[in-house]
Amino acid sequence: MVWFLGIVTGLIIFIGTNWLVLKGGRVVGPHLGLLGQYFIGYRVTFLGSLIGLAYGFVCGFVGGWMLAWVYNLILSLKRH
Repeated sequence: MVWFLGIVTGLIIFIGTNWLVLKGGRVVGPHLGLLGQYFIGYRVTFLGSLIGLAYGFVCGFVGGWMLAWVYNLILSLKRH
């Protein structure tokens, strides 16, 4: 189930970026564009949404894995 959190996180970034790209305007997504500070190569463009999808999957997967690891650790400590 850890991969599920990765897919959801990646899709949120992908859909959010493309929503702003399609919406358009003079300034497109300045707040979402700040992800470029953490995700190298990310910009609020279609290509950036693909890059954000990959980064989002990795971050969601790793975050989900760490959450599962801590949860299992707490359960194992509780049993002893």
